[in-house]
Amino acid sequence: MAFLRSVATTTAIAAASAFPAAVVLSSLSPSSSSSFVSFRFRFPKPQNRAFLSSASSLLNPNPPFLATSFAHSSSATQMDAPASEQKPSFQSDGALPELLTEYMVDMKCDGCVKSVKNKLDTVEGVKSVEVDLNGQVVRVLGSTPLKTMTEALEQTGRKVRLIGQGIPEDFLVSAAVSEFKGPDVFGVVRLAQVNMELARIEANFSGLTPGKHGWSINEFGDLTDGAKSTGKVFKPSNEANEPLGDLGTLESDESGNAFFSGVKEKLRVADLIGRSIAIYETADKSDSGIAAAVIARSAGVGENYKKLCTCDGTTIWESTGNDFVTSKV
Repeated sequence: MAFLRSVATTTAIAAASAFPAAVVLSSLSPSSSSSFVSFRFRFPKPQNRAFLSSASSLLNPNPPFLATSFAHSSSATQMDAPASEQKPSFQSDGALPELLTEYMVDMKCDGCVKSVKNKLDTVEGVKSVEVDLNGQVVRVLGSTPLKTMTEALEQTGRKVRLIGQGIPEDFLVSAAVSEFKGPDVFGVVRLAQVNMELARIEANFSGLTPGKHGWSINEFGDLTDGAKSTGKVFKPSNEANEPLGDLGTLESDESGNAFFSGVKEKLRVADLIGRSIAIYETADKSDSGIAAAVIARSAGVGENYKKLCTCDGTTIWESTGNDFVTSKV
């Protein structure tokens, strides 16, 4: 099935080669002499512009903050505040920053629309909801974790698929996904760019042993030897403190399930494509890692309205459980 994960498949194939992902990313990685505006990607504009424009008005009416930050940044080093002014780089407590999230929901009538809206209105952190019945698209603005929103939509009795997250503007890579597909550890990690200085991270895992596990973004997407071949914890050359890719620890319950939601400062999603996320047996990351998955570009808002898979002709609603990772975020 090739809906949201068509890009993930391509990235996984590239990662399977012996070349370090750092080489693949050489044109994306920031340097002290490179301007981010020169690395700007342009993605196809969504066809449903009326709905997209309407949803974009839900955000801050100021100019696109992320694109503006890129345009006015002459170098990566200029964006780093003095060490004395830096806040903690990783935070897992408190409310998440607001993002737009798009779902494809199997709706057929106005009654379906009313049911979906009424359900989401009861979810804490949801600020506003817009529904396109003809396109079967539900767009939610808020700080609610993806897992909570997805479960709420599924409780309406309708089929639900996450199709995009971020802001409806044209700037670099706004979202990424890393899928763990077993045989022991299953899960999904989603990263979304909130602004140039902040990324939102949400993760859900199953199959872990109870207790604390370290996890990190590692240098390479080479899974030839599992987590062992993914290199060291990702640390940009201009990073003087702890490695930027250090994600701290996860704590799994007695059933081996772990859920995380938080933010990471100075993390740029565009710099992570082709690298990997690794999970360790212990909290101090002393072992070589028990599981790893490549980080692939994921669809942003307005980038994925496909309902038909061109590879096998099936629709998004005909997909089976084998097409999606068991642990959902």
